[in-house]
Amino acid sequence: MADECFTHPTLAALYDPLEADRPDLDAYVRMAAEFGARRVLDIGCGTGVLALLLAARGIDVVGVDPAAASVEVARGKPGAERVRWLHGDATALPPLRVDLATMTANVAQAIVGAEAWHGTLRGAYDALRPGGRLVFETRDPARRAWEEWNRERSHAVTEVPGFGPVESWVDLVEVCPPLVTFRWTYVLPADGEVLTSESTLRFRGRTEVERDLVAAGYALDGVRDAPDRPGKEFVFVARRP
Repeated sequence: MADECFTHPTLAALYDPLEADRPDLDAYVRMAAEFGARRVLDIGCGTGVLALLLAARGIDVVGVDPAAASVEVARGKPGAERVRWLHGDATALPPLRVDLATMTANVAQAIVGAEAWHGTLRGAYDALRPGGRLVFETRDPARRAWEEWNRERSHAVTEVPGFGPVESWVDLVEVCPPLVTFRWTYVLPADGEVLTSESTLRFRGRTEVERDLVAAGYALDGVRDAPDRPGKEFVFVARRP
């Protein structure tokens, strides 16, 4: 189930302005070029930022996400007609034959249940052509990223067109490894309305992810560093033989 920051219509509309800086996506655009991908499946596409970047480069993109409000935001963007948008997840995809499947940002970690996780890996595998690749990132649990998830480090006031100054911050709720729960709070300027979105992420170690990929039938092509967060994340490149 998607978090409220993606399913609530107001929060979905605020997502892009509040997350305007997305250097993490540059690496995925480069890998699409590196692998010569002409057809891409963006799993957990959200508001469609990566999907539209790739589509603007002439790539045939399918974006899938369980949050209907986020998909509607994506469908309303310039160039959205170039992308095939699906409301759902990777466990129930139509027949596809893509060169590359991606899961960016928190997508892989937000799939916390074992059944959903293994189902997602299998769904991506089935969507790939032989030789196609699945690429995704996940934080290294040893770096304990959650220790920086607090109001002091995250508090911001962002001027959002159509809304005004939106105040936001994150609070850590619970750490019960491998699960970490946190809550974002948003204060809207018009009437001081307060909206919250609680999320739980699963921190999988490198060995666990490698084992899961092999069990799903993938060959592991490599584990890369995340250029925007060096030393803090694993970027897995797995191939369907």
